Amino acid sequence: MKFNIRGENIQVTAALREYVEKKVGRLEKYFETPQPTEVQVTMHVHRGEGTIEVTIPLSGVIIRAEETHEDMYAAIDLVVEKLERQIRKHKTKLMRKLRVDSTGRLAQRESQPVAVMIPDVDEDDIDIDIDIVRTKRFNLKPMDAQEAVMQMDMLGHSFFVFQNSDTNDVSVVYRRNDGRYGLIEPK
Repeated sequence: MKFNIRGENIQVTAALREYVEKKVGRLEKYFETPQPTEVQVTMHVHRGEGTIEVTIPLSGVIIRAEETHEDMYAAIDLVVEKLERQIRKHKTKLMRKLRVDSTGRLAQRESQPVAVMIPDVDEDDIDIDIDIVRTKRFNLKPMDAQEAVMQMDMLGHSFFVFQNSDTNDVSVVYRRNDGRYGLIEPK
């Protein structure tokens, strides 16, 4: 793994850099082959607390975690634990998704997407001044709804936009207030 470590409101010392590379580098044991990826690490201090954010882009999956602690070294330890849990959870879900049938071939479980209806909203009814402060662009990877939910959970987001591999349409999965998931599909 290559590391891109940067600090905001903090001097990234050689000791901090070495500690991050040592701790995050241990995650390579979870991968069958060394990953030619650049790990993005951002550290910043706000009101005496250090926050570390680590993003690891893998083939088709992005693993991301963030932790805050008054001691930056403790925050690093916590974020690595969180990343380990995400990687193990992702591998477990993948193994459940790909089952070996009695003939020895890999069989993919059927997913049953649930459509969610959203009522039409008249633009005249909206009286809010909206200020868009950031725009993100990304490539859509074809995947099924279950894989999109796994990706959303690993990123720690409440929704995820993806290209549905069954319909080739752009869809959205999201976490509902009751803890379950919803799927938004175009008509």
